[in-house]
Amino acid sequence: MTGMRVLLTTDTIGGVWQYSIDLAIALSAQGVEIVLVQMGPPPSDMQRAEASAIAGTIFVETDLPLDWLSDGPAPVLAAGAEISRLSRSYAVDVVQLNMPTLAAAAPPGVPVLAVTHGCVSTWWHHARPGTPLDRGFRWHRALTKEGLHAADRVVAPSAGYARFVGRHYGLRQTPTVVHNGRSPLVTPKQQPAQDCVLTVGRLWDSVKGAELLDEVAGALTVPFHAAGAARGPHGETVRLTNMHLLGQLDSDALARRLAARPIFVSAACFEPFGLAVLEAAAAGCALVLADIPVFRELWDGAALFVPPCEADAYRAAIEQLIGDLPLRGQLGDAAAERALRYTPARMADAMLILYRQLLSERAPAGKVAA
Repeated sequence: MTGMRVLLTTDTIGGVWQYSIDLAIALSAQGVEIVLVQMGPPPSDMQRAEASAIAGTIFVETDLPLDWLSDGPAPVLAAGAEISRLSRSYAVDVVQLNMPTLAAAAPPGVPVLAVTHGCVSTWWHHARPGTPLDRGFRWHRALTKEGLHAADRVVAPSAGYARFVGRHYGLRQTPTVVHNGRSPLVTPKQQPAQDCVLTVGRLWDSVKGAELLDEVAGALTVPFHAAGAARGPHGETVRLTNMHLLGQLDSDALARRLAARPIFVSAACFEPFGLAVLEAAAAGCALVLADIPVFRELWDGAALFVPPCEADAYRAAIEQLIGDLPLRGQLGDAAAERALRYTPARMADAMLILYRQLLSERAPAGKVAA
């Protein structure tokens, strides 16, 4: 038992929810008490049940806003102040913010660790290369920078993204790398894989390359399935006519798709980590990935890499795997083996070391931190 209590922020949209749940479960297994503070849109009944079932965890629902859905800094600063109040109310030892802008508010009086999962400004750099950040987002960049500098420690899910964030925001120290972890949704099988293709992610998000993959799908003779939202929170849409759209899938539905071991493709030109790739790899799917630094860092030697914006290269890689079942099986096995590096237990071990370091740095002379 650690005797430690950690406030962990989360939200119900996208990968941060799954990251927080997996981390909370793994930390709980080590005796850490978690105060899981939900922000943004209300949780679904399934999410509420999932969070409430974690041993030693207090699930706190709020209506606090997400920074990327806010129109300015005031609501985010107010949310940060409320997080600080909650940290005192629940007498936590450490605060982990999964939205670094929150750290720009009044400090809670305990160590603050900020995890950068991605932000508007780093996304814009890749989505709109060479174009200055829109005026409407400049407050977000400024507040993110302030929060990252204010935090006692900054963590990023990959070395590639850590280096980019460090340069982008002029950090004194490059963020510490703690790879994300995910428990396998299905166990890899030795039975023949189905001749189909799958991509998963925010289809509306231009950096995910859904339009390019839709072009690829039109040139293939096998089905190409796409899971995820085709409409974004600000009304962003994407027109996809060749891929078979599955909509948003819960974990059970995604597991059924991955159990068929489709060829999994990601054409993302920007990705801080890529939980969907990890889920597919853990299921034993052969991976075809955009040749970007983060994917090379995580999956080099366990995937086929293609230039991010070349539709013909994706088509050729997919057709190569469709026609070469032994290679496909070899790559699927390699992906499953590599996925063992990225588990919730390993992620929790690394975070626990950082929590203890922060507490030790804050502890008065002669006092041993939890």
